[in-house]
Amino acid sequence: MMKIRYVFLLTLFYSCIYIPVNAQTHLQDSAEYNKITHIVEEIKTLYAPDQRTALFELHPPNEGLSAHYQVTTTEAEALPAFRRQLANNDISETNIMINLLPDSSVGENVSGVVNLSVANLRVTPRNQAELASQVLLGTTVDLLQQANGYYRARTPEGYIGWVSTSSVTPMSPEEVGRWKLARKVIFTADFGHAYTEPDLQSLRVSDLVMGNLLIALDQTNGFYHVQYPDGRLAYVADELVRPFDEWLGTNNVTAESVLAIAKTMMGVPYLWGGTSIKGVDCSGFTKTAYFMNGIIIPRDASQQVLVGEPIDILSADTLNTEKALRNLRPADLLFFASGQGRSSDARITHVALYLGNGEFIHAAGTVRINSMLPEASNYSDFQSRTLVAARRYVGQEDTGLKAVATNPSY
Repeated sequence: MMKIRYVFLLTLFYSCIYIPVNAQTHLQDSAEYNKITHIVEEIKTLYAPDQRTALFELHPPNEGLSAHYQVTTTEAEALPAFRRQLANNDISETNIMINLLPDSSVGENVSGVVNLSVANLRVTPRNQAELASQVLLGTTVDLLQQANGYYRARTPEGYIGWVSTSSVTPMSPEEVGRWKLARKVIFTADFGHAYTEPDLQSLRVSDLVMGNLLIALDQTNGFYHVQYPDGRLAYVADELVRPFDEWLGTNNVTAESVLAIAKTMMGVPYLWGGTSIKGVDCSGFTKTAYFMNGIIIPRDASQQVLVGEPIDILSADTLNTEKALRNLRPADLLFFASGQGRSSDARITHVALYLGNGEFIHAAGTVRINSMLPEASNYSDFQSRTLVAARRYVGQEDTGLKAVATNPSY
């Protein structure tokens, strides 16, 4: 009996100190993974600091799917530096699969054109995923990857997200070229419909929103005969659209023209990720106001604050209302941080368009007008935010502000 107990205790002792081979391998893999993670973070900082517009992602081995690490990136110029870092750390590249986007999952069709009035871009390829942004009908996007019924796509302003494959018509380079050269109309009304016949009582083909693009085939009885990217045909009332080339040619961006579009959106509900008349977030609202004047601006408020001419509105990192009223002009962008007492380098969480006389228009609950002046009746919303920066876009030639007329997506 004592002998049995002794053997049992000895076995238990050795089982506590023995590290199985697979556990040793796991420890080695963990050390390697930590090294690779560190290298990826360094490369990301240099070549893809903003993951909204450039990707450098590391995916660890997935049991049953892949025994390799995988790096997915949009930045070809980052790969030589990545390979050097691997070599310097004695990590074999044979254990790492590099997936440069666009990849083989999209085949030869590396571009597509949005075929819904508003297509939703999500942060991951899932219906339940967070809404990141939206893209309008007729817009050409880069197709980078396909997975789970979604395309990973890049928008004209460079924003990357996942859009349902049913929302986009993939096209060959030749087809995209024909789409861009075709005579088109742009929908300039807030909201409307296309019809199966040149008759408002006929069956609807789809809804349409401000900024949608369609091929113009001909005109008849007060309607444009139009074609969608996916080949559908329809009729749209003349009064709701303008020839796209004419619209481009007459877009002389002024503060008045930007604010005129902004005011047409009064009362539109706030929608996180929204960039259309159906619903807008704060930066989607400013983006739409400028887009309908022929200018493509960055997507998010934290990106919009990095371009344009800085306007001096602060004294000792605090809003100087007198200085702001003196220096600001209509259509300047105002940038806010949440809460009071934030420094000028606080994280940007909100953006608005300046109207003049201390008032601004912005998307907060709905698109509405508030004031930075304490004595104003519409001052209340200002109390929950801190104005930390302002930028001027009108009249600027910043590389972050792109004309629709010269953007390759149009």
